[in-house]
Amino acid sequence: MNKNSNAYTFIFAIVMVIVVAVTLSFTATTLSPLQKENVRKEKMQNILATIGIQTDRENAEELFNKHITQQLSLDHKGEEKTEVNAFEVDLAKELSKPEEEQTFPLYIANYEGSEYYIAPLRGSGLWDAIWGYIALKDDANTVKGVVYDHKGETAGLGAEITTDWFQQRFVDEKIFNDKGELVGVNVVKGYSGGNDKDDNKVDSISGATITSDGVSEMIENRLKNYLPFFKKRQDIKVVTR
Repeated sequence: MNKNSNAYTFIFAIVMVIVVAVTLSFTATTLSPLQKENVRKEKMQNILATIGIQTDRENAEELFNKHITQQLSLDHKGEEKTEVNAFEVDLAKELSKPEEEQTFPLYIANYEGSEYYIAPLRGSGLWDAIWGYIALKDDANTVKGVVYDHKGETAGLGAEITTDWFQQRFVDEKIFNDKGELVGVNVVKGYSGGNDKDDNKVDSISGATITSDGVSEMIENRLKNYLPFFKKRQDIKVVTR
C-alpha cells in the first residue's frame, strides 16, 4: 500500500486508536484492584489520624484493626444494622436518600486507654463536595481531632481545609452548647475568641467563607444523626433542640 495515500493514513490512524484503547483498558483493569486497595488503606489512615495516629499505608490496616474496636452501621433511630458493613458505606450515595433510609457509620476506637467515637462527614463547599472524619472523646462532646478533604475547592482558599493549621483549630472544641444542644463547631469569619474551647466556634479561612460555612453545616448536619445512639448510652447525657 502506498504510504503516502489517504487510505494508508486512515487505516494507520484506526489501528493506532485501537492499540491505544486496548492498552489503556488493560492498564486500567490491571491497576483497578491496586487503586481500590490504596483507597481502602487511605480511608483507614484518615480515620486513625483523627485520634492522633499517623501511619503509612503499609501499617494502616494493622493499626486500624488494633485500635478500632467496633464498626457500627446505625439507622436514624440509633439502632445497629448488623447486616451492613460500616466500612463499605458510601456516604455520597447515602445522602441521596431520605434520612430515615440512610445508614450512619460510626467507628469506636480505643487508643492510649481512652475511647473515641469517629463519624464520617460529607457536605458541600464552594465548587463541589467536601468530606472528612471527626473524632469525639468519650463524652461524645469534645473533639479529639478532624480530617477534611475536598474535590474542587480553590487552592490557597477553600482547599486550606486540608491543612494541619486549620484542622488543629477544632481540637478540644465542643459540639454541644451549655444547654446540651447540638450546635456543632461553627467556622466564623473574623472570630476573636482566641482559645475559648467552650463557645463552639473557630476562626474561618480568609477569603473562603462559603467553604467555611460548608464545614460548619456538614458537622452539625451529620452529627445530629448520631444523637439517638448517644442518648442510648447511659454515660452520655444530651438533649435535642
